[in-house]
Amino acid sequence: MANILEVNHLSIDFKTYAGDVHAIRDVSFNLKKGETLAIVGESGSGKSVTVRSVMGLLASNAHVKAGTVIYHGDDLLKKPEREMDAIRGSDISMIFQDPMTSLDPTMTIGKQVAEPLLVHKTMNKEDAMKRAQTVLELVGIPNAKERMKDYPHQFSGGQRQRIVIAIAIVDYPQILIADEPTTALDVTVQAQIIDLMKELQRKIETSIIFITHDLGVVAGIADRVAVMYAGKIIEYGLVDEVFYEPKHPYTWGLLNSMPTLETAGKLEAIPGTPPDLLDPPKGDAFAPRNPYALQIDVEEEPPFFEVSKTHFAATWLLHPDAPAVEPPAAIQALMKKHNVL
Repeated sequence: MANILEVNHLSIDFKTYAGDVHAIRDVSFNLKKGETLAIVGESGSGKSVTVRSVMGLLASNAHVKAGTVIYHGDDLLKKPEREMDAIRGSDISMIFQDPMTSLDPTMTIGKQVAEPLLVHKTMNKEDAMKRAQTVLELVGIPNAKERMKDYPHQFSGGQRQRIVIAIAIVDYPQILIADEPTTALDVTVQAQIIDLMKELQRKIETSIIFITHDLGVVAGIADRVAVMYAGKIIEYGLVDEVFYEPKHPYTWGLLNSMPTLETAGKLEAIPGTPPDLLDPPKGDAFAPRNPYALQIDVEEEPPFFEVSKTHFAATWLLHPDAPAVEPPAAIQALMKKHNVL
C-alpha cells in the first residue's frame, strides 16, 4: 500500500522567555492510503504539535529545525501560505476536540458546512448547500434539511461534534486529522463518533491520523499505532502488536493505567512527570519514571529495535545483552488472553 504522507526526521522548537523548548525531536512516520494511524501519548508528548505542522498551523513562536513533510512529492513545510490555504480543508482537513470553539456561534450550521466548498471548490451556493445537506445526513444529523438553518447552541455536544466532522469531510479530503475528537464527550457518544469515523472512512476513502491520550479509543479505530513520549515516537506497530505485545515500558504504563472490564480496585498510574524539554535528558527520556531502567538508559538514547517487520520499539530492554524483564502482571494477563504468551 502506497504512502500518502511521509514525515521524516521532524524537529520543532518553541521560542520562550525561558529558552527553546525542544517539543518535537526527530519524529518520523508515514500514513498509507486508506488507513488509520493513531498517535498516542500523555498530554505534552508532542502529538498535536506534530500534526499541526502537517497542516501548517504552528504557533508564531514555533521553529522547524529539521525535517520534511512529504505529500504527493512536495514538502509541505516549504510551501508558501497561499498554497497551504488551498490544501487545508480541501486535501488535508482537521477535526478539533472542542466543537463549541470550532463552530461560529453567529453563523447557521448550513453555511458553516458549505463554506469550505465555496472557498476551495468555487462551487456555486446552491450546489454547496446541497452538498452540505448530504454530508450532514451522512454524519447522522436528523432532519438535516430543516436543521441547516439552526445555530450551534441549538445542538447537543455529540451533534456539534458530528457537525465539526461534516465541515472537515465536506470536501472529501485525502487526509483527515482528528485531534482528540472524543475527549469532551461521554463514553456512549464517544463510541458513536468512533463508529461514524470508521463508516465515513469507508465511504469517502480518506486516510486518518487519530490523536488521543486514550489507548482504549485506539483499539476500535486504528490500523497502526505510534506511541509518543517527550517529543519522540518510542514505539510503533500494528494495533494488535502494540496492544497485545507491547515492548516499551512506557507503553506498558499506558496500558496498565487503562480501565477494562477486568479492572478491580485502583488503576496503576505512571509515577513521576515527563521531563523538562527546555533541557531534554541525555539518555532515554523515560528513564527517571521507568522501574525497569538500566544504567545505559541514563547515558545513551536507545535506537529502535525491530520486534517484527512492522513493529519497532526504542528501549534498551530489547538489546541482546539486556537482562530478561517481564512486563507488569496486568500486561502479561492481557498478552496471555490474546495468546501472545
